[in-house]
Amino acid sequence: MTPRARVILLVEDSDDDVALTLRAFEKVQVAHEIVVARDGEEALSYLFASGPYATRDPTANPAVVLLDMKLPKVDGLEVLRRMRGDERTRTLPVVMLTTSNERRDIESSYRLGANSFVRKPVDFSEFLEAARQLGQYWLVLNERPPSSGETAPVGDRERRRS
Repeated sequence: MTPRARVILLVEDSDDDVALTLRAFEKVQVAHEIVVARDGEEALSYLFASGPYATRDPTANPAVVLLDMKLPKVDGLEVLRRMRGDERTRTLPVVMLTTSNERRDIESSYRLGANSFVRKPVDFSEFLEAARQLGQYWLVLNERPPSSGETAPVGDRERRRS
């Protein structure tokens, strides 16, 4: 049995920031599938396998959600609130990836259950480093909680033994 491909859900409304993020992950060789949701409503549809994503396997959750704060339709904090309020998505790692540096945004994100708060660097080389570190930590180093009925990929089982 082969392990499921790990998916990164990027929730971002800016075409430029989507392109920058995809380019950065490609350059630092993050080989996982990246699903892009352009607003909070689309992100919730993807996460809860509804609307245009109704045929998606609802048990195949992303490895990490990169969530912008300022989104159309449903803002990032409300997406986070709904994720943490639902058993199916409560433990998914969420990284708030935003240009905001306002203290209240940081506090609100953590109070609602964000796992991390990362400011988007303006400089591309800094953004590359941020993408490399995000990919390394959330997709390689971090042990995610097992979901019901899921078995750990072979590599994860081998790491746990050592």
